[in-house]
Amino acid sequence: QVQLVESGGGLVQAGGSLRLSCAAIGNIARINAMGWYRQAPGKQRELVAAVSSDAADSMKGRFTISRDIAKNTVYLQMNSLKPEDTAVYYCNADTPLGIYWGRGTQVTVSS
Repeated sequence: QVQLVESGGGLVQAGGSLRLSCAAIGNIARINAMGWYRQAPGKQRELVAAVSSDAADSMKGRFTISRDIAKNTVYLQMNSLKPEDTAVYYCNADTPLGIYWGRGTQVTVSS
């Protein structure tokens, strides 16, 4: 069993920054990739950024994903936030045991 624990969400003004963290806890032999998704009210969940052992990619130029393999933790640095970035952000891990999701952390950007 793998549990993903997210933190770092909150309320921020437009133009501000937030750093989200996601720690993978449990029976982890290997994590192939980790990623961040977000879902705004009334919209579908979308991929924000993902990182594997040999690549990192972000769908948003203002966001940067990084990973601490030793800590089984992934981070999402979000800069120049906009009101349209408001959403629940979910962490995702792809492991040999399956794909796991965190419970999500709310990010609210005020104008």
